[in-house]
Amino acid sequence: MTTSSRSDSVGDGGRGSGGRDLTKLSASELADRIHAREVSSVEVTEAHIQRIAEVDGEINAFLHVSGEEALLAAAEVDKSIAAGTVASPLAGVPLALKDVFTTTDAPTTCGSKMLEGWVSPYDATVTARLRAAGIPILGKTNMDEFAMGSSTENSAYGPTRNPWDHSRIPGGSGGGSAAALASYQAPLAIGTDTGGSIRQPAAVTATVGTKPTYGTVSRYGLVACASSLDQGGPCGRTVLDTALLHEVIAGYDPRDSTSRNVPVPPVVAAAREGAKGDLAGVKVGVVKELHSDNYQPGVISSFDAAVAQLKDLGAEVVEVSCPHFEYALASYYLILPSEVSSNLARFDAMRYGLRVGDDGSHSADQVMSLSREAGFGPEVKRRIMIGTYALSSGYYDAYYGQALKVRTLIAQDFDKAYESVDVLVSPTSPFTPWKLGEKVNDPLAMYLSDLCTLPTNLAGHCAMSVPSGLSQDDGMPVGLQIMAPALADDRLYRVGAAYEAARGAIA
Repeated sequence: MTTSSRSDSVGDGGRGSGGRDLTKLSASELADRIHAREVSSVEVTEAHIQRIAEVDGEINAFLHVSGEEALLAAAEVDKSIAAGTVASPLAGVPLALKDVFTTTDAPTTCGSKMLEGWVSPYDATVTARLRAAGIPILGKTNMDEFAMGSSTENSAYGPTRNPWDHSRIPGGSGGGSAAALASYQAPLAIGTDTGGSIRQPAAVTATVGTKPTYGTVSRYGLVACASSLDQGGPCGRTVLDTALLHEVIAGYDPRDSTSRNVPVPPVVAAAREGAKGDLAGVKVGVVKELHSDNYQPGVISSFDAAVAQLKDLGAEVVEVSCPHFEYALASYYLILPSEVSSNLARFDAMRYGLRVGDDGSHSADQVMSLSREAGFGPEVKRRIMIGTYALSSGYYDAYYGQALKVRTLIAQDFDKAYESVDVLVSPTSPFTPWKLGEKVNDPLAMYLSDLCTLPTNLAGHCAMSVPSGLSQDDGMPVGLQIMAPALADDRLYRVGAAYEAARGAIA
């Protein structure tokens, strides 16, 4: 289905009191109504479960739907609210969880045959915080296998389709979470961002996604792709919704050795302040190296219009140069595969997961080899081989060691830029969503979609994608990326909310 809006692909959805479609309300609106007892969490959750049943057969955003468990959690929230207790500002609002976070009541597959049907004995910290906040989990969302990809075509369970055009990709690796939001199957979602896997799907589905500062959202129970880059984060349809979810999942966790023991930035207050539409005193830097004639024309025109809007809101806009950003792609695609090679060594068929050839006629090494051959898809195998080579004797210094030096230079570029500006902006992705299958056999073309997002991961800073409209080229969504220094996540929400309010609704 090809359409320049989602109206044909989302239907009417469930309706609550007042007749308004519950699946079309923002998470903050749903929370207000649930807490005022105008509608129950069970009603809201039922409406979204119905929505999933109606549309996900075509979109394939979910790998597992936890309908019964979500309704039980919603019922508990309703009981608590009736007793005068509200667990969190989002209590009762259901959510879709990327299938890379462990859950004790649903499989965690990471989009791979290697973990098909595997149920974790423990909840990830993010999962536990969602439960403690009274947020019913609707299910686990589709993703590129082990979070490796930019299109959600690398999932072992079939691709997810973009709700704006079912013939196009929804981004990756977290395309399932973004598509669930864009098709109104969930009002909130959780993703992970290793090189843009929250922000790029948000951009191409006209949703909002934030990559928090590295170390501020626990990675305990997040199945590792590249440990120095991975970061869980919030996804929503509005900046405020995303901020509310950010505050639920962020915070120190002693079980994560990389967790920062610092206060959570006041992201909700910043979003509410930004929505007033005044950016006077804010200095915005346009990154010269992330504005190219090689980008899709509709992306550039949408970005330029967004920058003009920021000026109209009172922001001072200047151009800044980050000269080492041009080496970010090469650096990233050495560091990430190297960490993948190390992290995925644990999937050895000896302790858990897929086991092939375990009939007594094969050695342990043969079982391991057969299982990894059958369990991993082509992109995962490609990255394991690249990473193993980059880490091998005689090549470590030439490849991995050099990539780490470039990473340092990129971080220094950011530091210098932030001496003169508060935030940096760029397109989120150089391209709008492409057709399914169009780039699946061209890894380099796929990797180029991460050009704008991955510098932030290399530096460990924070960034957000907020919709900037529809491309004049093909009517597909475009995203504005806002970047800020480490632990300055609140700046993203202030600028993002101000721009969102001024931009207005997207068709």
